[in-house]
Amino acid sequence: MSRSRSSSHSRPPRLIPDVQVTVVPFVDAEEAWFWFMHSQRSRLEGGSFHDAGGAVARPCDPDDIYRAVMGLVRRRLIGQTHLKVLAHFGYIDCPPDNRIREQARAHDLWSEALDRLTTVLKGKGIVDVE
Repeated sequence: MSRSRSSSHSRPPRLIPDVQVTVVPFVDAEEAWFWFMHSQRSRLEGGSFHDAGGAVARPCDPDDIYRAVMGLVRRRLIGQTHLKVLAHFGYIDCPPDNRIREQARAHDLWSEALDRLTTVLKGKGIVDVE
């Protein structure tokens, strides 16, 4: 015997607020990368990416940035050394400075990786096309 709900016991309709959200693309791949790294840090600390997302809505999830970078690796457009530089300087929340001799090579790798990432992210509407 199956139970059916009578209309007198049905739940009231759920009211969802009509909120207009403005989605703001990133200015460049560097901004997107630092946002991704902040999101990753938040996840590692037990939060969600929404906790580190900031005050504006973005056109993607952090995983979209990760997938874009890993796609570049799979296509061999960037290598493991690029990834190490992106991870290190993303973690410390500061790009490498080419005026510091010890960071000159890292700066070149950082620039190459972000240049290639920019092309992918612009194609997806994640980075502003200008």
